[in-house]
Amino acid sequence: MSGAYDPRAIANLMLDVAEEREIKITNLALQKLLYFAHGIFLSQNREPLVSGYFEAWQYGPVHPSVYRAFKRAGADSIKMRAVAEDPLTGKSRDLPKPTDREVIDLVTDVVLRYGKISPGRLVDLSHAKGSPWDVVADSARTKVVFGMRIPNAVILERFQHHKVSVDAVPRAGEPPSDDTPFA
Repeated sequence: MSGAYDPRAIANLMLDVAEEREIKITNLALQKLLYFAHGIFLSQNREPLVSGYFEAWQYGPVHPSVYRAFKRAGADSIKMRAVAEDPLTGKSRDLPKPTDREVIDLVTDVVLRYGKISPGRLVDLSHAKGSPWDVVADSARTKVVFGMRIPNAVILERFQHHKVSVDAVPRAGEPPSDDTPFA
């Protein structure tokens, strides 16, 4: 792979895989799946899967550009796909699909393993003690954290803390229909 992918292209691939398997994915769930795929890829390859950054929002890591691309779906399962927009003409075009076999296999594996887990349980997984989200959210309580960003260096260092058990009932409860940043 040469360089990180547009996160919306990876999100589209996740949605395609989910649709083929009849797995319904909401924006909240998509955010967690994208974050887990990014963290796994970063841990295995020491390079990011997606460009841009994740932020620590109330219900876990969120990639702002992916959030904006699918926000209009609300709490419903996502049926549309993200597109790129030419800034000069405003015309939309399809995003290029990932062709790297390792990336396709990883995304497929993440969707199959985690795609049927409820959003509340995915939030619990993303909130694991010592995880990247936890470190950034905790830091924000005591000092200024620029935009609540979760740096790739923190993801690389702390991602292994996501290996936690999932309770029968989500500790965070099922979140409301729309994840929003901390106020």
